[in-house]
Amino acid sequence: MRQLVSWSTSACVGFVRACVVVVVSMLVPAVWAAAAGLWIWWWDGDPWSGIVPFLWACIGTLALCRPVCRMIRSLVAKWTGTVIPAGYRQAGPVTQMATGYWWNGYSYERTSRDARMDQQWRTRWKDPATWRDLRFTAIAPITAGVICVIPPAGVAAAALGFGQSTPAARLAGVLGLAVAIGGAPYAWRSLEPVAVRFLRASPAMALADRVDELTAQRADTTVAQAAEIRRIERDLHDGAQARLVALGLSLATAEKLMETDLDQARALLRNARAGAATSLTELRELVRGINPPVLNERGLIDAVRALALDSPLETAVTADVQLRLDPPIESAMYFGVAELLTNAVKHAHATRARISIVRDDTGIVVDVEDDGRGGAGVRPGGGLDGLRRRLAVFDGTVEVTSPAGGPTRVRMMLPCESL
Repeated sequence: MRQLVSWSTSACVGFVRACVVVVVSMLVPAVWAAAAGLWIWWWDGDPWSGIVPFLWACIGTLALCRPVCRMIRSLVAKWTGTVIPAGYRQAGPVTQMATGYWWNGYSYERTSRDARMDQQWRTRWKDPATWRDLRFTAIAPITAGVICVIPPAGVAAAALGFGQSTPAARLAGVLGLAVAIGGAPYAWRSLEPVAVRFLRASPAMALADRVDELTAQRADTTVAQAAEIRRIERDLHDGAQARLVALGLSLATAEKLMETDLDQARALLRNARAGAATSLTELRELVRGINPPVLNERGLIDAVRALALDSPLETAVTADVQLRLDPPIESAMYFGVAELLTNAVKHAHATRARISIVRDDTGIVVDVEDDGRGGAGVRPGGGLDGLRRRLAVFDGTVEVTSPAGGPTRVRMMLPCESL
């Protein structure tokens, strides 16, 4: 009895899914069928009367191909758990020039709206994924669409057969019902292999996307390095360098006063000693901002534990192994944890945090979780976006789970080999 109920449920769910696949995959063919019917309706012996329906069909296909493919990806991910990356090219920023015109990467426009519209149109036409979607909308109806139409066709045949009194019609109805019930749990499954085969990025597209990603990462690295150098120069010029110059002047003055005013010379020497201590402290803080000494001496785990002790949060650190990584990787992960703890204090108003560092077959995984108010997300130009770009240089990834009300959990995964 339980198996019968399970089979009935599977058949009903499969029938509904097959109908959904038929509707979605047949949207573009329906546009062309409507255009053909309109041409026949307008036919008056002039073959040029089909130009307008043909243009409408082309425009409808271009407008529907991307939404249809997005719906297919969504259905496959929801029903089977298989995620098919879209791989669409994203439009770049629109910049207003000194002349007042807007530059979108292709042309100058008078308004930002015109610049964005022109940019989106050009980006879509130059995107290889657009032609991939067009190909899929032509292939899907004759593959997955034909297979998924079997259960609805069987139900229709059963309805027509049982509606008549002849034995042959009733036999056809029984066969149609058997085909519908037997094929319903399996027909919709043909969608996954077709979508994976024809909707995934081609090797050329994947290579082009990888080149674009590496170019962006190189630009981010260059900008970050230049900003870090400017920060170090500014800190040295405004802090330690200025104090050292003042220290030199104080020592020179004290040297002159040694024979005439010994008390004032001693006071200047005391001030110089205090200034030297302050300069040393500033230099240590500056070096710690570049790379903490504990990170160089003890490794990532001990450096994170030291960071947790200095944090205003009640932070627990767990690590399954002691490991040493390449210095650039350790630095990226350390400052990533520091960024997340700062966000937890500054933005999430958290009181507790938990840091987990584990090693698996692919690399190192660091989880940072806090009990803050949540709502965090990767926004362009934000701290999490900078963290994502920093780890992307090493082929790392960042996953953020932050529902409203919390908690916030950020997972940093980075493929690497321990030393």
